Amino acid sequence: MKAGILGTGHFVPEKVLTNKDLEAMVETNDEWIRTRTGIEERRIAGDDIDTSDMAFYAAEKSLENAGIAAEELDMILVATVTPDTPFPSVACMIQERLGASKAAAMDVSAACTGFMYGLTTAKQFIESGDYRNILVVGVEKLSKIVDWEDRNTCVLFGDGAGAAVVGPVSEGKGILSFELGSDGAGGKHLYQGKHLFMNGREVFKFAVRQMPEASVKVVEKIGANKEDVDYLIPHQANIRIMEAARERLGVSEDKMAKTVKKYGNTSAASIPIALAEAVEEGKIKDNDLVVLVGFGGGLTWGAVALRWGK
Repeated sequence: MKAGILGTGHFVPEKVLTNKDLEAMVETNDEWIRTRTGIEERRIAGDDIDTSDMAFYAAEKSLENAGIAAEELDMILVATVTPDTPFPSVACMIQERLGASKAAAMDVSAACTGFMYGLTTAKQFIESGDYRNILVVGVEKLSKIVDWEDRNTCVLFGDGAGAAVVGPVSEGKGILSFELGSDGAGGKHLYQGKHLFMNGREVFKFAVRQMPEASVKVVEKIGANKEDVDYLIPHQANIRIMEAARERLGVSEDKMAKTVKKYGNTSAASIPIALAEAVEEGKIKDNDLVVLVGFGGGLTWGAVALRWGK
């Protein structure tokens, strides 16, 4: 039994915070942000929307698109580093709200790589035959841990949620290979104290090396060539890091998801949001070979090669 994605969904808050808005808040400017990151705006959740709310809205859409009822879910995995509370988990909160009465639920903490860790965990449960339908959500309300006086980080991050229903798919489809990794020695470069802290130079060096490397590895693991990749969905952190992965794989510009411009870096939510939008817009078609790849605090990284379709 192979595990694949049966349906996707996403949610972003209504409030838009533009680079121009940030110019009035901190010493920065639109051109500096755009040229270095590719970001023009990001979404910010108000006080009336918490992490679990965004996770719930994205989850509902993914279940609808998958044609799966909440009661059919065996497990809920939520990747986040900004839960409503340390416990209960966001997964438990949305389990109750969805009415997924028989689902086990837990949160996964791997920062921006969280969705990749959740997706590969779901794969194991499904392919072992223990579970059939698993909801995987990546969600962050980073606005509540960002230091809005730190111009090096506050310009980067946004809020949002993306979700995927993972279940059995036909032979040849679904998750074909994956690559996960961590380097705890690099944890000092990206962490949360009172606020989110990032050593941008060190994280950039790590990401431009690790993302392309992981992308190539998952393609090689299935005996495919770089030319066989139909669509690339990298973590939407910085356009220059994303371009490094794209160029290493040799994928044309029109075959790489780019949501960083309008949403910024939404951490664990960035890959599933980009995936859901690409599916909605018809950019991913049945039988396409899709590569998802991310990196994040920990330091962590992860990549998946999957054949789209049920």
